[in-house]
Amino acid sequence: MKALPALAGLALSLVSLALPLSAQSISFGLRGTGSFPTGSFAQDPSSSAAVLQGAKQGFGYGADAGISFGLIGLYAGFDHIAFDCQTASCGSDGQYTLQGVTTGLKLTLPVASRFRPFLKGGVTFNDLKGSYGSSSTSNGLTTDRKPGYEVGVGGDYGLLGLVSITPQVRYIGQNLNAKVPGVTSTATTNNQGANYFTFDLGLSVHTPFGH
Repeated sequence: MKALPALAGLALSLVSLALPLSAQSISFGLRGTGSFPTGSFAQDPSSSAAVLQGAKQGFGYGADAGISFGLIGLYAGFDHIAFDCQTASCGSDGQYTLQGVTTGLKLTLPVASRFRPFLKGGVTFNDLKGSYGSSSTSNGLTTDRKPGYEVGVGGDYGLLGLVSITPQVRYIGQNLNAKVPGVTSTATTNNQGANYFTFDLGLSVHTPFGH
């Protein structure tokens, strides 16, 4: 949860920026996330030389804060996702845990008064922790926090003017520097792909559209 203060700081920055510009809508939401790794992150060790590999589908949670100025908006987000890991490089209960923040732009289309589809894209700052070895001698794997990107599409369905149900699909692309503990030192492997899709369902509270 160390990323929550960073999210709060981003949200406050967005609010302070919006005040002199008479923001149309300010929102804050929570969401559940189902994630599916892709590329080398999802490959079996027999077909990939990557250190970050063998990840399976994962589940997690997140939060979003946003400010819209008509069709264009700014958003900040937080993610915490746990991926299963089922390879020899992980323990019998191996797991990758990803956590980080995102900030970016959101384009909302005024299709209807209660339903508004949107496109979004932003810069991510994630890190990853994992385990490997046997279940009795599991060791830690960590990564540096590096910038990546996300693109997404979804919709806001308004309820009673203040609450929205928000489904969305996102793709996150990133290369991380993995730190793998050795026998006498810690080796660092650069530019390891940890890419994945997410399917999110969220609930957000916001000022009424058009105000």
